[in-house]
Amino acid sequence: MEKKIPYKTYLDESEMPKQWYNLRADMKNKPAPLLNPGTLKPMTVDELEQVFCRELAEQELDDTTPYIDIPKEIQEFYKMYRPSPLVRAYCLEKALDTPAKIYYKFEGNNTSGSHKLNSAIAQAYYAKKQGLKGVTTETGAGQWGTALSMACAYMGLDCKVFMVKVSYEQKPFRREVMRTYGANVTPSPSDTTEVGRKILAEHPGTTGSLGCAISEAVEVAVGTPGYRYVLGSVLSQVLLHQSVIGLESKTAFDKIGVKPDIIIGCAGGGSNLGGLIAPFMREKLRGENDYRIIAVEPASCPSFTRGKYAYDFCDTGMVCPLAKMYTLGSGFIPSANHAGGLRYHGMSSVLSQLYHDGYIEATSVEQTSVFAAAEQFARTEGILPAPESSHAIRVAIDEALKCRETGEEKNIFFGLTGTGYFDMVAYEKFNNGEMSDYIPTDEDLEKGFAGIPDVNL
Repeated sequence: MEKKIPYKTYLDESEMPKQWYNLRADMKNKPAPLLNPGTLKPMTVDELEQVFCRELAEQELDDTTPYIDIPKEIQEFYKMYRPSPLVRAYCLEKALDTPAKIYYKFEGNNTSGSHKLNSAIAQAYYAKKQGLKGVTTETGAGQWGTALSMACAYMGLDCKVFMVKVSYEQKPFRREVMRTYGANVTPSPSDTTEVGRKILAEHPGTTGSLGCAISEAVEVAVGTPGYRYVLGSVLSQVLLHQSVIGLESKTAFDKIGVKPDIIIGCAGGGSNLGGLIAPFMREKLRGENDYRIIAVEPASCPSFTRGKYAYDFCDTGMVCPLAKMYTLGSGFIPSANHAGGLRYHGMSSVLSQLYHDGYIEATSVEQTSVFAAAEQFARTEGILPAPESSHAIRVAIDEALKCRETGEEKNIFFGLTGTGYFDMVAYEKFNNGEMSDYIPTDEDLEKGFAGIPDVNL
């Protein structure tokens, strides 16, 4: 008789991670180093400290320490909303009539509505510890900005957020949550910074991009005494903090005696996917277990599936370090799709190296099919998912339907990064039949590729 798996598997506080896991420590091929754009030499901690907090700069460059202690203050903060549940999607399985078993890790059980708080509180903690006055950042859909505003309010820090203009206009309630927590929110590109004014002059009427917003946030951080810049995705330090997702998931799966066959995560910059897969990828790298890992990105911003693996600027203004990653070019401005958190032109260097080495698969999906999956999930599982998460849901459903055709009983696991209750404009567009699918042409992509610097190392 098959063992009955609970709808939700919770860990108790004693089972919560006490350390973050640094995936880079187990990678045979380490991610290529960040480069100083002026010298093309690897960035040092002292150089990174001009932009980031000292301890975060050290975490960013640490490729060898496998486990890093989570400070007690952060552990206590995590207890307000962690551990998050591992959920068996029985109702979705029934609706799909599939022999597959579907699981998801739900990260939306906090006011920010997403997984972003896991790293926001860590970065705010280190800023406070260093004695800083405040931090600056960018945000796409708004989950990161919301999470950081919460963390800064908790730590007593000032918070300046540059929000991608299309999301600023589409998601006014997300913006107001940030302001409620005390953040100053500016639509990007703006006329308040030198780089913002330059971008507006070159691209009048632009809806903005994460690359634009990053440039503005970095300019303000570097030019304002007592401030540092913090980032919600892409960076290795962020993937480190987000490893709590995967560590909890692995413990929960071990607790119920289940091994996932397929692990699926949405991919924009890499924070969710990198955190979700961390301990599973460790086993894969060490030859202890094998998993099929799928990164899902929007067809409108296909960094993995159509990008180039090269050194590129992390921001449109070209003021940040160069990172080797799958990129569409720092000047690429994606269409105004409704998954703002997945509109970044590049991908984490860690995930890019793993993808390049064949440890990860990638696929892209169109937004109308994504929202169809989101509504099916909402109607069966009772949670309205964020558009970003719904990319993973789309592929999880597709894999479950394949199992229905073949009769295979695979264990499918995906990350539900957060809720979509501030994304109702997008759902309205879909329900009204007003949502369209945009896929950039090769000619569109070439414009972005033309700006990739010629770095031969």
